Amino acid sequence: MTDAETKELQAKDKMQVTTPAEQTMPGIVFTPAVDIFETDKEITLLADIPGVEAKNLNIDLRDDTLTFTGIIEPAEGADEEDILIEYEVGTYYRQFTLSEVIDQSKIDAQLKNGVLRLHLPKVEKATPRQITVKAG
Repeated sequence: MTDAETKELQAKDKMQVTTPAEQTMPGIVFTPAVDIFETDKEITLLADIPGVEAKNLNIDLRDDTLTFTGIIEPAEGADEEDILIEYEVGTYYRQFTLSEVIDQSKIDAQLKNGVLRLHLPKVEKATPRQITVKAG
């Protein structure tokens, strides 16, 4: 095992996007932590976006670029006053360029317990297979 595999599980703080570009929306923009796994049939992408509800999540696919944006709404009610705020609200934003091995028409997404799971199936020609050799 590598040193990274033997370390204890540790929570990762939200990372604010630091970019010189101008933003088109107000507020803080976060880069969500992402894990990507691959099998012969698909690529699975897991993104940590705590506080985002499905109604505030937008996933867009155009020109081979997959973009997701999730907005975190404030937790306090209209008649409540802030006393202490440690959980920052803002927007999660991440983009990925998809290769030709992804079947873009079959991409599937689920959001559960603050984790976005994207299934990116591979096209049939990209799926490895065994060729049977016939005698004769």
